Amino acid sequence: MSISTGSGIPPKTWQPPNVTVETSMGTLVIELYWKHAPSTCRNFAELARRGYYNGVKFHRVIKDFMIQGGDPTGTGRGGASIYGKDQFFITLGPTQWLDGKHAIFGRISNGMTCVQRIGLVETDNGDKPVDDVKIIKAYITPT
Repeated sequence: MSISTGSGIPPKTWQPPNVTVETSMGTLVIELYWKHAPSTCRNFAELARRGYYNGVKFHRVIKDFMIQGGDPTGTGRGGASIYGKDQFFITLGPTQWLDGKHAIFGRISNGMTCVQRIGLVETDNGDKPVDDVKIIKAYITPT
């Protein structure tokens, strides 16, 4: 059974509840908010299913703000999605000023310690981690 339409975009009925992200600093599980951001969830889950994020670095970390990834070039200028260009970030605290500017498509349901550790890594003047922090593997969490 195929989960993609002819366009390569999964059908709207495909809604895995979680994506697991194994990183070089630990594992986290992202619960997807399908009711709030179905297109963004579909994009993130499908790219994880395809292995797109495997080996990709978190290219930007700003203490007490966010961790950014999804760009295989590691520059913050690349990254693709099933709909066009895309990257994602994990916020490290409240970010009300971003409401309405970016889609909130999930939450960390397991692995907050890992997220907190990544949020504390040493970075250079451009917020790039001094030592690589990588997504080893991202995949649909088995149910």
